[in-house]
Amino acid sequence: MTADAAHDQVEKEAADWFARLNKLSITTKALEDFHAWRREPAHDAAYERIEALWETAGRLKTHPDTARDVAAALARGRRKRRFARLWSRPMQIGAGLAAVATAAALTFAFAIERPAPYSTGLGEQRLVSLEDGSRLRLDTSTQVRVKFTPGGREVELVRGQAFFDVAHDAARPFVVVAGDQSIRALGTRFDVRRDEGDVRVTLVQGAVEVSRQSDGQTWRLTPGQGLALRGQAVEPPRTVDVTAATSWTSGRLVFRSTPLGVAVAEVNRYSAEKIALDAAQLQAVPVSGVFDVGDTRAFVSAVSDLFNLRAVETSDGYRLEPRG
Repeated sequence: MTADAAHDQVEKEAADWFARLNKLSITTKALEDFHAWRREPAHDAAYERIEALWETAGRLKTHPDTARDVAAALARGRRKRRFARLWSRPMQIGAGLAAVATAAALTFAFAIERPAPYSTGLGEQRLVSLEDGSRLRLDTSTQVRVKFTPGGREVELVRGQAFFDVAHDAARPFVVVAGDQSIRALGTRFDVRRDEGDVRVTLVQGAVEVSRQSDGQTWRLTPGQGLALRGQAVEPPRTVDVTAATSWTSGRLVFRSTPLGVAVAEVNRYSAEKIALDAAQLQAVPVSGVFDVGDTRAFVSAVSDLFNLRAVETSDGYRLEPRG
């Protein structure tokens, strides 16, 4: 295969993966395959180019006829030999057009397929493109409700976890409601997790203001900070490990000195195979490592070796207990 042909193939694979990841739902197995594919530097670079052109393509979403024309022009161009030379140009015009057409088609599809509310099942993740250009990535077992008005944008996080990449619009505040808490943002990137009465906010970029409706308390976060609200108790804003807190968005679970009991609970969120830790003395022992979401067996194997535990298969997963 020539260098040009190899480049074309990688670009096509990147566009195919982009399309798959933007479907209504994606299984854990598909995510594992994607992250294995993306470990190659050339693949990673190609996928980043596709994502970078998403915003450009977003401008076509209110013009479905234009989006279809672009896609049709691309299809015609591929049938003509002379367009093959575009792939070797420094600006990679052909690759850019392919990405724009793919993203535009996806955006148009979202406009007609998008249900309300948005949700994911166990082990699923989903990327949602909103009409204002904002994007939501939903984690496993998550549900949100979106309500846009001329004067505002509101997303209710009913349960689960979501990463918000908010398009700037000063005239229409973007607010995430999670129980008694509201998170107000303008042009920012942040993560919100809701587990029953507990809410955790992690800010990656920009600024957010978290307010509690019941008593009017307000906290303002800066990039790299997190805030945990557990019922009426509050852990004040503090510096957090943003990479670990948002690692799920890349299909990984990153544990850094995480209590073993907490790590087990986190792994259990992504799979029907559940782990029961039958070793009370190890619940608070710190563990570090990186695991693919949904790969329960790899986690069980690593923890068993590290802490000299025996993994006993049960009707719904594994029970970890001390050997002997």
